[in-house]
Amino acid sequence: MRTLKVIFIGLLIGACEVPENHTHQHQQAETDKATDLMLSDSQVLLANIKTRKVARQKATEAKIIQARLTTNTKSSTVISSRVAGRIEKLFVKETGRSVKAGEPLYEIYSESLQALQHEYLLLQQKMQTESQNQHYQNLAEAALKKLLLAGVMQHQLDEMLKSGKVKPTNIFYSLASGTIQSIDAAEGQYVSEGSKLYSLSNLGTLWVEAELYAAEGNSVKVGDQLDVLINGQPVLNAVVDFINPELKPGNQTYTLRASIANTGNLQSGMPVQVRLNQVMEGIILPVQAVIRSEKGNVVFIETEKNTFKPRVVKTGMETSTEVQIVHGLSEGEIAVTSGAYLLYSEYILKHGVNPVHQH
Repeated sequence: MRTLKVIFIGLLIGACEVPENHTHQHQQAETDKATDLMLSDSQVLLANIKTRKVARQKATEAKIIQARLTTNTKSSTVISSRVAGRIEKLFVKETGRSVKAGEPLYEIYSESLQALQHEYLLLQQKMQTESQNQHYQNLAEAALKKLLLAGVMQHQLDEMLKSGKVKPTNIFYSLASGTIQSIDAAEGQYVSEGSKLYSLSNLGTLWVEAELYAAEGNSVKVGDQLDVLINGQPVLNAVVDFINPELKPGNQTYTLRASIANTGNLQSGMPVQVRLNQVMEGIILPVQAVIRSEKGNVVFIETEKNTFKPRVVKTGMETSTEVQIVHGLSEGEIAVTSGAYLLYSEYILKHGVNPVHQH
């Protein structure tokens, strides 16, 4: 009889015990409830607390970025000496001057070029007396190719054959049109074969270069069209052809480059502005809804009527009025869009801790 009584008492004690996991869940719920911030209707009204249901949406904003025009190096040409010799004359002596293809640039005295011209002239004279000799024809064709590769023009060779004399100097002509960017030779200077003499740029197309911050780099890609704004001129269109994939170590910016057609009055170095259409998609809130601190960002959500809880979030792209929330909020939740700073101050006053540190 005594044994049955002990068993019955044990069953009663067991029935009254609360499971450990249930106790933990209850304690966690009580802790979460303690971190909520409950206000009265009058407090909500005075603090101008406004809320909005969280939903995915799309926002667009035009952003103005300072930029400048630079020389399109793809259209730049380096003019080098085809032969070794002494520069007798420079026909173009100042930078910034425009030249056309076929315009004379410099005159040079070259012993090696004279020897090649003498050889070609003698071979041509031999061919006139021995026209059936294939050997002389082959040598003459080889000498002609060397002269043409050296930059001698066909009309210069025709004049030489007509006069029967080799001129002591040769004039070389520009093979492209453009603007002289630099002059790297002087009259009387001896140059070797391949020495740089001029740098020529075609300003028909320029580059627009701008610096983008990391967040701005996501709003533009290669192939996009940009609006270029220049004082006193209509809006011009440029096409993005390069975005540096690496951030500059000094200022943490990307370099964007776009090509723009020169309307005739554009010059390298001119300051311009670029208009970017920044597009955001996803969960978007007003900027004032996010409380920022060194440790993180917080948004307040309404869990019940006039009851608010801080939520740590991660932000993404941002415009002047709205910010993208990439982590921390779910669709359907109620977020505070106005009065968040007052809630933040009240929370710290009531709980004595920054909600970011608490989470």
